[in-house]
Amino acid sequence: MNKPKIALTIAGTDPTGGAGVMADLKSFHACGVYGMAAITSIVAQNTKGVQHIHNLELSWLEEQLDSVFDDELPQAIKTGMIATKEMMELIRTYLEKHPEIPYVIDPVMLAKSGDSLMDDKGKHALQSILLPLADVATPNLPEAEEIVGFKLDNEDAIKKAGKIFIEEIGSKGVVIKGGHIEDDNIAKDYLFTKDGLEIFESERYETKHTHGTGCTFSAVIAAELAKGKTIYEAVKKAKDFIALSIKYTPEIGQGRGPVNHFAYMKKVGLDDE
Repeated sequence: MNKPKIALTIAGTDPTGGAGVMADLKSFHACGVYGMAAITSIVAQNTKGVQHIHNLELSWLEEQLDSVFDDELPQAIKTGMIATKEMMELIRTYLEKHPEIPYVIDPVMLAKSGDSLMDDKGKHALQSILLPLADVATPNLPEAEEIVGFKLDNEDAIKKAGKIFIEEIGSKGVVIKGGHIEDDNIAKDYLFTKDGLEIFESERYETKHTHGTGCTFSAVIAAELAKGKTIYEAVKKAKDFIALSIKYTPEIGQGRGPVNHFAYMKKVGLDDE
């Protein structure tokens, strides 16, 4: 049996399994990739919202990362909820030691419920510490607006924001998840790289059960990059993956339920990597 590719997620938890490292590990598995995880924050949350957040001591995160990097290097790294500037600076040291490893950042600032997941110092630090190292950043509209400082209420504004990510911030690629900004029936995502713009479209499904979509989307991109796929190929797979995961949502919980992390695997199957 061939040794599997490995993806590492560095993020917070979700005891109900819909978001955070729990969603990442499911997504890695559904893409045929072995998942590893380092925890940044213990989050008491469910489909109804975030109840409590306990950020781990910096030394605890460092010990987890040392355990991983001293034993087996991943083929891709993704970060999700990174609550503090100090955590970002620590993670940057590992990324800078291994620039050959593709890095995907989901700049998690808000939960689907609207609860804040990052302090103000962390929000400002994100742009200067981690985003310049990203092979792919995956902000949703509110996150992208927070980063660039203006409203993204049309495609021209999104294109302007994408240019800022690539030319000013320094990310190699960014997917701005535009949702249904100009068409209620189509969900659009905008991939910007130095080579230009690619737009990915899928049918939009009318459902409240979208908890963890950002985590899942970015995790699939990381998994595909771990397998040696191009950024375009990875984002296309993630778009198809998330569309099916929303279409076949399991409707778990009393609030915004999770997506179906195994819908793609069941409907399409694993790739032949």
